[in-house]
Amino acid sequence: MKKLIVPILAVLFVSCDEESVKNTIDTASAIDALTEYSTVNKVFQDVGNNSGDAVLNSESTTSSTSKLSETKIDGPVITVEPMDFTTFPKTITVDYGKGVLCKDGITRKGIVTIVSTNWYGVEGSVHTSTFTNYYHEDFKVEGTHVVENLGENTDGNLEYSVTIANGKITTSTGATIDYTEDSTRTWVAGSDTPLNIWDDEYMLEGMQSGTSSKGVDYTLTVEESLHFVLLPRSVEAGILDIDVAGIEDIKLNYNTKMVTILGKNYPFGY
Repeated sequence: MKKLIVPILAVLFVSCDEESVKNTIDTASAIDALTEYSTVNKVFQDVGNNSGDAVLNSESTTSSTSKLSETKIDGPVITVEPMDFTTFPKTITVDYGKGVLCKDGITRKGIVTIVSTNWYGVEGSVHTSTFTNYYHEDFKVEGTHVVENLGENTDGNLEYSVTIANGKITTSTGATIDYTEDSTRTWVAGSDTPLNIWDDEYMLEGMQSGTSSKGVDYTLTVEESLHFVLLPRSVEAGILDIDVAGIEDIKLNYNTKMVTILGKNYPFGY
């Protein structure tokens, strides 16, 4: 997600030479807010991917004879209560202890608790994640992350609503970044290999918003569905509208590889 913001930062420096912009925004605060957004969005997208992965692994394990509570060499300790295949709701605890270096190179520590009303692929199932001293690298994560299975769309792809309430990231220096999300994710590739999240692709629609550590508000609205690929992490297509620190209607177009600010178009690459 950080790559998504890089072209905007570069263009802001150019665009903000104009006198009209100087009079309406604090350029440094806008850039800081976008940079912080790229971090907090990446962390919460990661939470969603890993929580879904934990539920899918729990389903696989409770339907077999293996013990879910065994410590994995390259992952956290996962426990399920009640430990059977049919009783719900279930509480799935993902314990990274004092730190686990995961496959994607990220060190996670602390506990993520997921309360699921059914398995991840079941229409109507709701999966609520909360955090206990949970860290993504040096970022402490707080808030409530809720995913609901909306069923299959007309193309046969599963859709999930994603809401994040009271989301907050605290940095190692004590700075806090607030974040909320109300979006829909459509699982368009990788659903046939549910235990491997790295081949997943999805379409994202909706809105994300928050407040930077310096009190700057930002809002990002998907105008045309964003096509996300997890490995390597990238946005393949779509259009995103961004409002931050008094600059309205920044448009990032992944189809044309152009960013529009104050009516002017600039190419970007990543």
